[in-house]
Amino acid sequence: MAARRSARSGTAERTGPPATTRAMMAEIRRALVAGANGIIGKALMQELAAADGWHARALSRRPHGSSGDIAADLTDPHTTRAALAQARDTTHLFYAALAPHPSLAEEDRVNGAMLRNLLDGLDAVGAPLERVVLYQGAKVYGVHLGPVPAPFYEDENPRHIGPNFYFTQEDVLRRRAERGGAAWSILRPDVVVGDAAGNAMNIAMVIGAYAALCRMEGAAFRFPGPTHVYEGVFAQVTDARALGRASLWAATADAARGEAFNYVHEPFRWRRVWEKLATALDLPLGPPVPMRLATHMADKKPAWEKLVAEQGLSDMPYERAVGWGFGDFVFHSDFDLVSDMGKIRRAGFGESVDSVEALMSAIRRLQEAKVLPR
Repeated sequence: MAARRSARSGTAERTGPPATTRAMMAEIRRALVAGANGIIGKALMQELAAADGWHARALSRRPHGSSGDIAADLTDPHTTRAALAQARDTTHLFYAALAPHPSLAEEDRVNGAMLRNLLDGLDAVGAPLERVVLYQGAKVYGVHLGPVPAPFYEDENPRHIGPNFYFTQEDVLRRRAERGGAAWSILRPDVVVGDAAGNAMNIAMVIGAYAALCRMEGAAFRFPGPTHVYEGVFAQVTDARALGRASLWAATADAARGEAFNYVHEPFRWRRVWEKLATALDLPLGPPVPMRLATHMADKKPAWEKLVAEQGLSDMPYERAVGWGFGDFVFHSDFDLVSDMGKIRRAGFGESVDSVEALMSAIRRLQEAKVLPR
């Protein structure tokens, strides 16, 4: 801290940082990333670290390992409030925490309570919260219940009857903003592609592990789903790092205040993507086979453990390493999944990523991190 001589006493007195430094300090946004160990949260922490004017703090159930991280169980309001004492300077909350549950009613109850507990805790410690960015998936349009018309528009699909925890969380934010609380923005990605290890909804991990096991057995790289899905159904993904950059826009842009936006990349048919993946992975291609990965890959644990030992990979248990059931959901979705992207582009954010590039980049990063075999 700088000092100057007092005109009266001739002694030094503290003056604080120069005016330019104080202005820069005042402009720094203090982000809290809930769910920092997840596929969205990990990428978001990386984007925040690279962005000017941001200071990021991780919040997750398990320690994140970054400076100032907070480990807290958001289902417990009391421990959550206590843990947030060190986050009392939070100006922006990125909420990517998720507690999946096979019961939609229980999933709704738990995830709604988690968001409320976190917001109540920030209120209790006096955080000057300006905006909350919430993440929703295509489940907000009812895709988990069966075929729905595509494209999905943010303002033209009326809500289906609940429970749906996305509705509950959105309503929590709306009510608080109406009472003078923080503003909100919502992003709606689909099938997020990233390099978070041990995530049950990591399609890059599913594809990379499937490819490695095909190579080990000398098998063709065959799409594990029905032919009509492979040939004719439109699918979509969202690159996690691009989603992180969209998140910084959503957290600061006036056009994003109080709005929900789809954020996906150009839709594709699986044949086109699968053929390019086979080439990039140097695997022979075969026709699709409509198997269920969760069942068919259940006996591959010994083969996986052999790959782990041979290549010195992370010793994460096979059952946790790969979300085969999520792969089944993605590869057997037999209706078009297409989210309209017009709204976010008109609002000012237009970045896109090639889907094959996103998938291969995530697979390569997982290989470099010794999570996936080569």
